[in-house]
Parts: sequence; C-alpha cells; structure tokens
Amino acid sequence: MFGTSNGGTNLKILVRKSQGITILDLHGKSTFGNSGGEILSAELRRLSDQGVNNLLLNVEKLTQVDSSCIGVVVRAYVSLRRKGGSLKLLRPRDRVKMVLNVFHLLKTIPTFEDEGQALASFGAAS
Repeated sequence: MFGTSNGGTNLKILVRKSQGITILDLHGKSTFGNSGGEILSAELRRLSDQGVNNLLLNVEKLTQVDSSCIGVVVRAYVSLRRKGGSLKLLRPRDRVKMVLNVFHLLKTIPTFEDEGQALASFGAAS
C-alpha cells in the first residue's frame, strides 16, 4: 500500500492493488482552493509513468469536487482508453455524485457500488 498525505490540503490518496487493479481511495475534498486537482493529477501521472493502465477511483469518502478535479478525471479516463486501459468509479456519494451527474459522467464512466463487481468488470473488459 502506498499512501499520500498532502501536507495542508484536504485531499488524501491511498493507493492499493487488488486483483491486479490499482485502486485510489480518495478522502476529503478536491477543490481548486486546496490544490486537490493538482495532487490527483500528479498521482495519476506517477501511476501512468509506472505503466498502470487500469484504475478504480474509490470516491466514497470524497466529500467535495470542483471542475478542476472533474477535468483531471476526464483527462485520465480518455488517456487510459487511448492506451487500451480503463478508469472506473466506485461509490460516488452526495455532492460528488451530484457534480458527476451535472457533467453527465455517470453515464460515461463506468460506476459501481460494489468493489468486487468493479474489479471483476476489468477482467470482462480485457
């Protein structure tokens, strides 16, 4: 497991693997004011540089996102698809779910409530 605690910001990222899939557990807020989008972007770049092509973003404990974070997620989704990989979402809640809905991302990015089903879906797509 790899954890990223980002100093004074409100976004924390825990990186783990399960069944060969990299999972990012996001905690807190990802907003322009706390550099959350930049932190997430840097972590996604680091993983991409390591050859990670399949990502599951667990957003259950993410309490707030803004357009900068949404942009990071969309760019990662498109980039991974171009490489033959995939990005999926796990358990969006409350405000985060509302923002994803406003941007029509819940219809575009595969979203799951159950981690086991989400992990299995990567195998089905391979």
